[in-house]
Amino acid sequence: MQKGTVIGNVWATRKEDDLQGLKFLFIQPENPDRTPAGAPFIAVDRIGAGFGDQVIVTSGSAAANMSGEMKLPIDALVIGIIDSVDIDTKRGE
Repeated sequence: MQKGTVIGNVWATRKEDDLQGLKFLFIQPENPDRTPAGAPFIAVDRIGAGFGDQVIVTSGSAAANMSGEMKLPIDALVIGIIDSVDIDTKRGE
């Protein structure tokens, strides 16, 4: 899993039949201090995240198996909207 922020929406009116009804978001992966941690990517969202939300994203087979019955052709899935993050800033001293 990784943390990121929603930086945009992706609109696709034509897509694979199994993906109909799913929302796509651009996610900027982030370090705990909110600095970027790599290139933005597209994730499926079924929980209602929106622009500016901090989210938790899972990827790989966990995302592809979200429906339980069939494997979907997706690489990343939003699984949580973050309310707050607490970091121990004295760690490592």
